[in-house]
Amino acid sequence: MGRQPSVSGVEDGRSQLYRLADEIVACRACPRLVAWREEVAATRRASFRDEQYWGRPVTGFGDPHATIAVVGLAPAAHGANRTGRIFTGDRSGDWLFASLHRVGLANQASSTGLDDGLQLTGAWISSAVRCAPPGNKPTPEERDRCVPFLARELVALESLRVVVALGQFAYEVLTRLLGIRPRARFGHGVEALAPDGTVVICSYHPSQQNTFTGKLTEPMLDTVFARARGL
Repeated sequence: MGRQPSVSGVEDGRSQLYRLADEIVACRACPRLVAWREEVAATRRASFRDEQYWGRPVTGFGDPHATIAVVGLAPAAHGANRTGRIFTGDRSGDWLFASLHRVGLANQASSTGLDDGLQLTGAWISSAVRCAPPGNKPTPEERDRCVPFLARELVALESLRVVVALGQFAYEVLTRLLGIRPRARFGHGVEALAPDGTVVICSYHPSQQNTFTGKLTEPMLDTVFARARGL
């Protein structure tokens, strides 16, 4: 999945990302996910009852010249499905953006909405599946319909060198996309090298299940992003 430098007359990476974002937002390919994301947006959580939910697929976000991409599973039902920006407005995002800020990849430590001033430098954040799935579990068919969006996104990030996989689901998707064989067993801090030279670094997902139990700590997450930046 090698990346090609832009040449005159060929759409550059930034333009590809904008066009891809339009396609993602308009997608209705998975009936179950469409129904769920729209139901959540209509009923809303009590604490967000006065907010207008996004209720559509969620695009990637960040620096088009990123050397580091961060890939999670899917938008949270009352996080990105509400705010319209990946990892924004949920507890996982609180951990993620705080870590990115500590290692110098984000200008602030939190993200609550599209107009909160968050900017990423050298980093791009995305997900394997673009719609919030029931139970946070997309089916294999839904995953496979959505993964081509991620494949195109990674190609459009022309300076990309490192991808951080947040969780086993993202790791398995990325190793398949990048042609990494054999695939090392998933574990926090595990690294895998793609044939095109891209390095994938594994991290436990910053879900409450992992952060509340201490399976993932702030120093552990910071170490992964510091390693990514070092590479």
